[in-house]
Amino acid sequence: MEDYDWLVLQVLFEHKNITKTAQELFVSQPSITKRLHRIEIEFGVTIARRGRRGVHFTPQGEFLAKSANDILSSIQNIRDGLKSMGNQTTETLRIGLSNYSTKYKLPHILKKFKVENPNVEYQVITGSTQEIYNLVYNREVHIAFVRGNYNWPGQRHLLFEEPICIASIGDINVENLPDLSRIDYQKENNFKAVLDSWWTENYSKPPLIGMKVDNVDTCREMLINGLGYAIVPKLILANDKNLKKINIKDKEGKTILRETWMFYYNETLEKNIVQAFVNFIKGLDL
Repeated sequence: MEDYDWLVLQVLFEHKNITKTAQELFVSQPSITKRLHRIEIEFGVTIARRGRRGVHFTPQGEFLAKSANDILSSIQNIRDGLKSMGNQTTETLRIGLSNYSTKYKLPHILKKFKVENPNVEYQVITGSTQEIYNLVYNREVHIAFVRGNYNWPGQRHLLFEEPICIASIGDINVENLPDLSRIDYQKENNFKAVLDSWWTENYSKPPLIGMKVDNVDTCREMLINGLGYAIVPKLILANDKNLKKINIKDKEGKTILRETWMFYYNETLEKNIVQAFVNFIKGLDL
């Protein structure tokens, strides 16, 4: 099998759909079907069957698809190892960043590390926190910056904590929040759970959602135009001096904080550039 065949299996198992797989890999649907047939002949098994609701993997196909993660990771590690052994001095650091971290914290950090390590190249993948967590869990990136509380089997380092606040263009009366128009936005499940828990501890009726938007950046724009109040991580409002902000607190009166972590596996530290980057991050005061 070619490396690309394993990638086809990996992506198809994720989407369970030929069309979406072809779109993500920028190839035609017949090309995907042809490769699957060739893999089936090579291993002498049926990998998947197409149905009305998409692709259904057989047990043998599921085994092959799940093996693809390890095989592709091993191939990348081999390439990285050979590259570092040769005459090339450039090393590639694969980093996963949440969309939030990408915009508000990490760019200047990567720039500073690049100045100190001019031979490093970045392969940066951005996405939702869950997507980035999956990438580092499956060893598709060396390091990930993940927001919120996740169970993690490897090494972690706390980057920073930020308060969660109620924000509005006008004065905020916390007792009256259930009767005020709230701007809500799409959130990660663990963050949503924190906010929902805080709300039920403090109010007997649900919030009045006057507007729902797709992301926190759009929410901020609605906030500064006076279209309601919102509950958001405070960092996103750092430059909005005209907004009123009140940190939310738990039953003990402690400010509720949103955490951002650096996740990585111990074995990735065998690469000098990963070790250097981890040490660099740990030495920063964020």
